Amino acid sequence: MVEDRTDQIQVENNVDLVLLSEKLLEKMKKRRSIRSFSNKAIPEKVIKNCIAIAASAPSGANMQPWSFVLVSDNNTKREIKKKAEEAEKRFYSEEITKEWRSRLAPLETTYKKGFLEEAPYLICIFAQRYGIDSGGNKVKRYYVMESVGIATGFLISALHQLGISMLTYTPAPMTFLRELLKRPINERPYMILAVGYPNEKYKPPKLAKKTEEEYLTVV
Repeated sequence: MVEDRTDQIQVENNVDLVLLSEKLLEKMKKRRSIRSFSNKAIPEKVIKNCIAIAASAPSGANMQPWSFVLVSDNNTKREIKKKAEEAEKRFYSEEITKEWRSRLAPLETTYKKGFLEEAPYLICIFAQRYGIDSGGNKVKRYYVMESVGIATGFLISALHQLGISMLTYTPAPMTFLRELLKRPINERPYMILAVGYPNEKYKPPKLAKKTEEEYLTVV
């Protein structure tokens, strides 16, 4: 059994801890959203382990108000893409504002979402608005969206640290996802993560990030 010495390192050698944190920072700064994937296979067990990491996240009153659906079936991915593009086409033609369109321009996005079929896996994340006990009664959930957001962050971090790319995707509306995947009425679609290795020809756009002075205030 390998001894977990994290606390000991923190107490005995803060210099090493700073170096470790800097290496982790550099690794995480390389994470990019990928919109085109290769067909290189990833063992399903790897993705399941990353989802298990997400499921270890803290949650309001430990109610763990999340569900994950792992989709690798090509027919199901194709149907998700079809429904998503129907929603996106309405958005791009009828709902998007001029300002929003200008914000999306650097990302070069359109209503077409080919990555939903290209990616080896789609992880569909659902938020449980309430629970249902064995008697069919509603059970209250606390801080649902915050809890599911934390779990999703765990999942994205775990995938990236293993060298696996992903795209966070939230078509609007997403109600089709619950119906297509036959999820219970208490679950609300939260996000789709398209997961895989990037297409070697894909070049993500260069985007500016906030500086430390812009995002951090130390009191």
